[in-house]
Amino acid sequence: MKNIIDTFSNMDSRRAHQLRKKGASLVYSIFRLVILLSIGFIIIYPLMYTIVTSLQSKYAFLNSTRVWIPTEFAIAENYAAAFNAMEYMSSLWSTFKNELLSAAIEIASCALVAYGLARFDFKLKKFYTAILFLTILVPEMMILIPRMLNYSHLDLFGILGLFNNLTGIDLRPNILDSVWAFWLPSIFGVGLRSGILIYIYIQFFKGLPKELEEAAWVDGAGPFKTFLAIALPSSGVVILTVTVFAMIWHWNDSLLSGMYLSEEFPLAQQVTRLQETLGQKYLVAFNGRDPQAIGYLMAGCVLFIVPMLVVYMIVQRWFIESIDRVGITG
Repeated sequence: MKNIIDTFSNMDSRRAHQLRKKGASLVYSIFRLVILLSIGFIIIYPLMYTIVTSLQSKYAFLNSTRVWIPTEFAIAENYAAAFNAMEYMSSLWSTFKNELLSAAIEIASCALVAYGLARFDFKLKKFYTAILFLTILVPEMMILIPRMLNYSHLDLFGILGLFNNLTGIDLRPNILDSVWAFWLPSIFGVGLRSGILIYIYIQFFKGLPKELEEAAWVDGAGPFKTFLAIALPSSGVVILTVTVFAMIWHWNDSLLSGMYLSEEFPLAQQVTRLQETLGQKYLVAFNGRDPQAIGYLMAGCVLFIVPMLVVYMIVQRWFIESIDRVGITG
């Protein structure tokens, strides 16, 4: 009889332990869900507010009882005003030729530089690696003015400047207001955040099996052919990661474009100047007296972020899968 009672008592204690365990697991799941929803809302809120605000008419702005579902819409008016103020098509073309092509060149040049640093031993390698990290640490603003002075009278080691001093003939070209101000740094691997891209490439190339390259060398392939035939075809993961970073950084670049260009601005610079442009073209005031002004401004922001948002939605699955394979986790 005592054994039967002990058996039932043990069963009850095990059942109580399981119930407590399930209850704790349920509480933890609810707590985690609340935290994730809160973080997600904080992150998504600016985008939600921008989109909703870009759809409202001026009468909807005056109705404080409706925030997320406007009482009246002015979609065509808001987006047409922003589209015209930003000169969207010409600015999109300027973004492509100045920024996105620079990003494409940078992706290729950084891969070549990183492969050399990752796979070969040569004199002053540690010094060049230190210079690489220095390019990451030094802010862009510190070298912007010297770079602009150099671009206004482009010279190589002062050779053309010396020729100008001797002959009075200035052959130093001015590459400001041209695509070369964006392309040249990318060609030489010192473009916008190139140091970070090179570092990502290095981390990946160090993990490639050396046996593949050694087999190519046995077959008579040189270093450059090995890079093209072996390293690059095996680097789809890191190339995708670097491409996403480079495109977003160049797309959002308003600092360099504002300094190098005086006309035909890319979209990032047009968004920066949008408030001023709207005031000139549509005589709207951003002082609280003209509620429609904020609708125009938010419509311009939506027009700016939509292309990159679409690109990221297409590649995000492969991009997230690639992050943990290129040495930038943690």
